[in-house]
Amino acid sequence: MTPGKFSVKLVKFMIGLVALIALGMIIMDRYKEYKEAYNAELTNTSTTAGQDVKVVIPENASVKEIAHILYRKGLIKYEGAFVDRLQSSQFRGELKHGTYTLNTGMNTLEMMEIMSKEDETGGVIQKLVVPEGFTIDQIAARCEKLDICTADEFINACKSVTRTKFPFLEDVPNGVPVRYRLEGYLFPATYDITKDTTAESLVYWMLDTFMVYYDDERQARAEELGLNSYQVVNMAAMIERECRVADERPVIAGVINNRLKDDMLLQIDSTVLYPITKGMYDKEEVLYEDLEVESRFNTYKYKGLPAGPICNPGIACIDAVLYPMEHDYYYYHIVDEESGEHAFYRNYEDHENSVNGVTVEDMKREEEESEEEE
Repeated sequence: MTPGKFSVKLVKFMIGLVALIALGMIIMDRYKEYKEAYNAELTNTSTTAGQDVKVVIPENASVKEIAHILYRKGLIKYEGAFVDRLQSSQFRGELKHGTYTLNTGMNTLEMMEIMSKEDETGGVIQKLVVPEGFTIDQIAARCEKLDICTADEFINACKSVTRTKFPFLEDVPNGVPVRYRLEGYLFPATYDITKDTTAESLVYWMLDTFMVYYDDERQARAEELGLNSYQVVNMAAMIERECRVADERPVIAGVINNRLKDDMLLQIDSTVLYPITKGMYDKEEVLYEDLEVESRFNTYKYKGLPAGPICNPGIACIDAVLYPMEHDYYYYHIVDEESGEHAFYRNYEDHENSVNGVTVEDMKREEEESEEEE
């Protein structure tokens, strides 16, 4: 090696070494800054001027879920610091669900003290039970029946929610012909109703609860599958309306995936009932003539997913979408009306034979003959 070449390599090496040392120092400084800020939040006992923030803590929320809610509301910077401080404080195991007003200038101990007390809204008047598979129209009707608010007030509250308040609503495509953009996101659960509960606060609570359950892990899994939140709740809603047997949920998710992959019509009855009953599902049977309804929800006429979710699914059906069963089934039908159990088939012939050879043409002919008799 000539002296000149050696000198050039040495210079390059020294430059690289200096750059590496500089990068290391930057990383160390950043880590030091992070550690100092983390410890400050972990041990801070001072109070500063800040802004009030309304926080809703769902029933049975874990410590990590509560920390995530506070982080999303801008009340804390480090979820881990909140969890660590809580575990070593007198408030461990004492945080309660409810609605609280916290302040961005509070330290975390002050927040814990407030959330360890009873709901500030003055006590629970009644409980609103929102079952898995309820639509916005059904929730609105139940709210009116329980005298929580009118159906119109609830629906108007749903329509008033903006994407800026809930970033996951960015996943809802523009211009989709749906009844409500929030359909699919109002999480089914039991909600405590107080004298201060309004239609708007209730809708926000349901959306906040969705975010608690549709956590970072589930979002990461959806991204791994190439799905956004709107696609997940869309598929989960169909499973919710179709399935009553827990073990069958991932199987039906697999059927949906198979048919989508092969560019087949999904042909799911619930997607027909949703538009013709205007979200009330007050009709049980689908007639042949119903299959012709002109709607982007009708998966007998349009391929792909329906225009939007046909109900608000629970976490079990969301998980079925995120962790579907892989198989080669394309068809299913109910074999036990009482239990809701289905049988699954790989081809159309086996499916038709299993229902005693009753085809769509037979359905049409039977309805026509029934009309003639009348």
